[in-house]
Amino acid sequence: MKRPPFISIALLASSLALTAQQNFDNVVIKTTHVAGPVHLLEGSGGNIGVSAGEDGLLIVDDQFAPLAGKIEAAVRQLNPGKIRFLLNTHWHGDHTGGNAYFGKQTDIVAHDNVRTRLAGKSDSTKVELPVITYANGLSVHLNGEEIRLYHVGPGHTDGDSIVYFTKSKVIHMGDQFFNGRFPFIDLGSGGSVAGYVKTVAFALELAPDDAKIIPGHGALATKDDLKAFHTMLTTVTGQVKQALSAGKTLDEVKAAGVPAQYKSWGTGFINEARFLEFCYNDLKGK
Repeated sequence: MKRPPFISIALLASSLALTAQQNFDNVVIKTTHVAGPVHLLEGSGGNIGVSAGEDGLLIVDDQFAPLAGKIEAAVRQLNPGKIRFLLNTHWHGDHTGGNAYFGKQTDIVAHDNVRTRLAGKSDSTKVELPVITYANGLSVHLNGEEIRLYHVGPGHTDGDSIVYFTKSKVIHMGDQFFNGRFPFIDLGSGGSVAGYVKTVAFALELAPDDAKIIPGHGALATKDDLKAFHTMLTTVTGQVKQALSAGKTLDEVKAAGVPAQYKSWGTGFINEARFLEFCYNDLKGK
């Protein structure tokens, strides 16, 4: 069965970049201590995690390219030491735009598919590519704790990493978690609706009850927030599966909408209709 066309990630990324660029000069990087040596940096784009301690610095994601200097300045306020590693949770430009800047001074680490997709861009340069890649799991030992990277399988894309700061009990989810919002599932980059749900379930099993969760987008979260996100995912995807079994069309699914308690989740980047379209198109093709 031939699947319907999807908006290309290149077009989507261009739209994101154009919107953000209008305000780059006014972006302020906000720093919040999360736990132990781990901090959250917020600016424009995906949330950044930073481990700052006696061994130096480790950064998780780096937002858009024009913000790299501001991000480094904020990081240096936490620790003037060497940036030992930069981890990419996936390949999208609002999480990897600063790679060309930071790649000149540190090693970039990511899943195998992140390097493949970044290398496939027409304007990619060697310095922005991950130099350490992995297939299923990897550990970095820094600042007094083991930092574990997990790839559960296709979800938001085909190259997502969950980053677990084991001693600090902090998990950076990348775009496997949009706090209080419908997520973007990039089917054009190997993403999977069922895989997305599976990865969130894995993170819930992994997380201690008192864990702090850094989402790809949205406010710093708790395990209860991640549970609420997982409940939304299973509820809406279950509803779409039932509609498919009943032979409903995409227009009929959109007309029915999501349960009332999730209407407000569509006020972010991905609205209700678009999220239902992701679910319908991907689940119909399985």
